[in-house]
Amino acid sequence: MTELRELYQETILDHYRQPRNAGRLADANRMAEGFNPLCGDRIKLYLKVEEGVIRDARFEGTGCAIATASASLMTESIKGKREDEALRQLAQVQRMVTGHNGGEMGKLQVLSGVHEFPQRVKCATLAWHTMKAALENAAAPVTTE
Repeated sequence: MTELRELYQETILDHYRQPRNAGRLADANRMAEGFNPLCGDRIKLYLKVEEGVIRDARFEGTGCAIATASASLMTESIKGKREDEALRQLAQVQRMVTGHNGGEMGKLQVLSGVHEFPQRVKCATLAWHTMKAALENAAAPVTTE
């Protein structure tokens, strides 16, 4: 296994074992739920959006290592971004995890290995699609099916 791949796996496991921004956000003004019926991942995402900027993001839920790490990485990544920037980042992540060039992704690059396991793409993108639903004030839960 390459040194880079080992680093990616280590980072994914770190975010799974010690997820950042886990828990309810009391003053959230946007919220959405997501569900991956294939493997049972569930997420509830809370956002605090002011003047089009995501000021804070937190999540609750249960899921596999990829789903939890992705939610953790996502919440770190979108804080301080404008809504349109966060949505562009969703598109980049989607391209990256499906084996296409997503551009420079910084810390999110650790999710790039998911493209080698197509059945895990839904795990990696659940939090991101849930973020889109929260930004759009969607009432129905997001599902990967």
